[in-house]
Amino acid sequence: MGIKNERLRWQLASGVLRAFHLERLASRYSRRTVMAGFNLVNGGLSIALVSFIALITQEAFIFPSLGATAFILFYVPMAQPASPRNTLCGHLIGALMGLLALYLFGLQDAPSAFVSSVDLPRVGAAAVSLGLTSCLMVLLKVAHPPAGATALIVSLGLMPNPSQLPILMAGVLVLLVHAFLMNRLSGIPYPLWSSDAAGPALSLSPERP
Repeated sequence: MGIKNERLRWQLASGVLRAFHLERLASRYSRRTVMAGFNLVNGGLSIALVSFIALITQEAFIFPSLGATAFILFYVPMAQPASPRNTLCGHLIGALMGLLALYLFGLQDAPSAFVSSVDLPRVGAAAVSLGLTSCLMVLLKVAHPPAGATALIVSLGLMPNPSQLPILMAGVLVLLVHAFLMNRLSGIPYPLWSSDAAGPALSLSPERP
């Protein structure tokens, strides 16, 4: 599985180089260097795009767990957790469970844990939000690890308003559109919705240089 993922990552990086007539870079530098550069450019570009939308609209389109999502989308694009289905559903579950935990512990109007001190209700909200998110992602077969961070972002009070949920999901969608375009441009058959890759887990095994 590790070798297969390595080949896909190389296909993704080299395919984009060919699309922009930069094939000489693939022959001049090692595979690891080319793939690292690919992730540097696309990871940064995808987050810059979402951040720019947040700047223009002054809405919370950008949030920390999108960084982990961006890495997965460009590093293991054909893994199930990187599919649009898992990415969208995972973040939605995480946000909803975070909101549910806030209401369960009466924290919907409380300042965030980063402004005030962490108390027992906040500990309970964080634990419940992550536990429920993990449970539901497994039951519904939509595992997406960064969604656990989304659950904590909401339950710790960084995005406590239900009206922020559509904006949060719009940020995820922008990231997915960018990943779809770049992956398809490189020749990777990135899915429109669900990946056919077997197994729910990411394979991030060490690769040869």
